[in-house]
Amino acid sequence: MRNVLSFPELRAAPVTHEPLPVKRPAAPRFALVLGSGGVRSIVALGLFEVLQQEGLQPDLIVGCSAGAMFGSLMACGHSAQEAVSIAAKLWSPEVTRQRRLRAIPQMLMPKLCGFDEEFGLRDDSLVMQRLHQAFGNTRIEELSTSLRVVATDAATGHCVSLNRGSLVQALRASIALPFLFSPVTIDGRRLMDGFVSNPLPVSVASDAATVVALGFEAPMPRRIDGPSRMLGQVTSAMTNNLMHANLNAARASGMKLISIIPTMERRVGLFDTEAMPYLVDLGRRVARENLDQIRSQLEGATGADERRVA
Repeated sequence: MRNVLSFPELRAAPVTHEPLPVKRPAAPRFALVLGSGGVRSIVALGLFEVLQQEGLQPDLIVGCSAGAMFGSLMACGHSAQEAVSIAAKLWSPEVTRQRRLRAIPQMLMPKLCGFDEEFGLRDDSLVMQRLHQAFGNTRIEELSTSLRVVATDAATGHCVSLNRGSLVQALRASIALPFLFSPVTIDGRRLMDGFVSNPLPVSVASDAATVVALGFEAPMPRRIDGPSRMLGQVTSAMTNNLMHANLNAARASGMKLISIIPTMERRVGLFDTEAMPYLVDLGRRVARENLDQIRSQLEGATGADERRVA
């Protein structure tokens, strides 16, 4: 078959129309980035409550791990009070207590019992049940506020941003803490907890005019009296250094960034649900402390947009 482009009359024909413009989504004006931190990430809901009261609604939410779960409640259109009520059922200690009977034999006799990349200490059936109760069949692209859920590609270690597809599957991937829960395969990639690659994923909101980022220092063990605490010391140090390195890189790139790293007056564990009221109130406090700066940054971003349009 001859290629029609080989005909002289077609090759010489002039272009008589302009190509249709490609419609691109508008760049976000205000992005709220929520980092990993277990139950401490619920600080975001207190922050969100104050922003709502002040009429400062983000048009993009980026979340990692527990931050993705609580951020998803905001993106679904729940008020801060509704989100707190749902979060109390969604994030509770029992979700990590569902043991897999084969997990211990797989660790002790890996070759015999089939230890592989799908390993997880805990059964995820209760986690999935809670996620489905909270979000059902919601798809990320259908949310009232744009959402990007951050996970980690288990094969490469690269940060992955999910902005389409099942919200439940994206969240399950983002909270797949290595060893605790098995990874989740989405579009052919095995994904695990987003904190591994990007504990406070400000880079995922690099297209936003203003970014407010809420992150948490991973606590260092008070004493080293066992292998788990020694591992905790190493992972906390690596997580904290990675978070601050990413913040510094974002500032160096010119990002209009306000980072909020709350100081805890008390020690709060990953599943310390009794601390939720304290944490939500802490979110309100840090929001008010940073309110003037947030408003000023947003007003500056709006002015710059108006100058570009003019």
